[in-house]
Amino acid sequence: MNNIKIRLILMNFLEFFVWGSWLISLGAYMFNVLGFKGWQVGSIYGTMGIAAIFTPALFGIIADRWLSAQKVFGIAHIAGAILLLMASRVTDYEGLYLIMLLNSMVFMPTIGLNNTVSYIVLENKGYNIVKDFPPIRVWGTIGFIVAMWMVDLLGWNKSPMQLYISAGSGLLLGLYAFTLPSCPPVARQEKKSLFSALGLDAFVLFRRKKMFIFFLFAMLLGAALQITNTYGSTFLDDFKTTFPDAFGVRHSNLLISISQISETLFILTIPFFLKKFGIRQVMIISIFAWVFRFGLFAIGDPGPGLYLLILSMIIYGMAFDFFNISGSLFVEKEADIQIRASAQGLFMLMTNGIGAFLGNYISGRVIDYYTVDGIKNWQHIWFAFAGYALVLGLIFPIVFRYKHNPDDIATVNH
Repeated sequence: MNNIKIRLILMNFLEFFVWGSWLISLGAYMFNVLGFKGWQVGSIYGTMGIAAIFTPALFGIIADRWLSAQKVFGIAHIAGAILLLMASRVTDYEGLYLIMLLNSMVFMPTIGLNNTVSYIVLENKGYNIVKDFPPIRVWGTIGFIVAMWMVDLLGWNKSPMQLYISAGSGLLLGLYAFTLPSCPPVARQEKKSLFSALGLDAFVLFRRKKMFIFFLFAMLLGAALQITNTYGSTFLDDFKTTFPDAFGVRHSNLLISISQISETLFILTIPFFLKKFGIRQVMIISIFAWVFRFGLFAIGDPGPGLYLLILSMIIYGMAFDFFNISGSLFVEKEADIQIRASAQGLFMLMTNGIGAFLGNYISGRVIDYYTVDGIKNWQHIWFAFAGYALVLGLIFPIVFRYKHNPDDIATVNH
């Protein structure tokens, strides 16, 4: 394998290792060790949605206009590592909320910047992005899985050690980023538009009908992305009275990690599906996969219904990748070369920002609605989420019109 691909594989591995070290397990630490209430845990997870509304687009603008993308990426990870070290020593809600909000502000932009750096480096080396990026990006998911398994098997899912591990890997990645090939801002001609003057060039994509509709549904689907990350462990933990010795209850991280293992397989199918069917059909497949993801959660359990939960985990790979990775490649294809980082930041804004924020808020209300005397009716909760995805799946093919050209999507190089 080419040396540059190996270097990008390491970057992607560490990017999601940093996140996987705490994303699934921090809730258990806050509930069981720090004694936080449910709304406090939910609000700390909600900092990712708040941060993603503002900072991915802002950092993308910086990478497009003033500072090389790999340097912005590295600085953000070094700052995040420092904040996670601080978070590991804080035990009060107000202090942890503030630190995790600041950490989210510097980490969330790195997801889009990770894609941008990968795209630029591959393009400069003459590679085809649609063909060559997914096998590299799959190592990010492997990094997430390795981090989840490490934290679970070493018993750190209820310990601040998970934050130390994340901070250490974040610092390593931040320093490593400065050794990557340069991804400087593209020389740009003077423009007189207000958007350009404010550094908001990527927002001009909203002027195109197909992009407006795409970003609108990206936001609505983004509301579904974090639901099972936020509540999956809590859902499985609620079976401790009926299936106390079940594997899925005792090792919820390992069961949930099947979702990420599935991602590694479906990522590799993206070039085929995009070339064969195009972004419209791939998005439709993703939306209906979310319907089955939630529906199978509704009828499954860690006992006799374990196979239904496992099937839901497998389907997650299709639901997530066909929307998140394919959507990022579609945005890269449609955006002008001078706004590529800003465009990825805008995609993050709509999915992990506004979408995730709305999803956390609305899903919390749904859960409260179906909770009586402290007991959650998970079947009704998951069916409500499945119904939401079904409505999106019925509307999207009607309003999103896009003519697929296999030769066009197969050569995403600017």
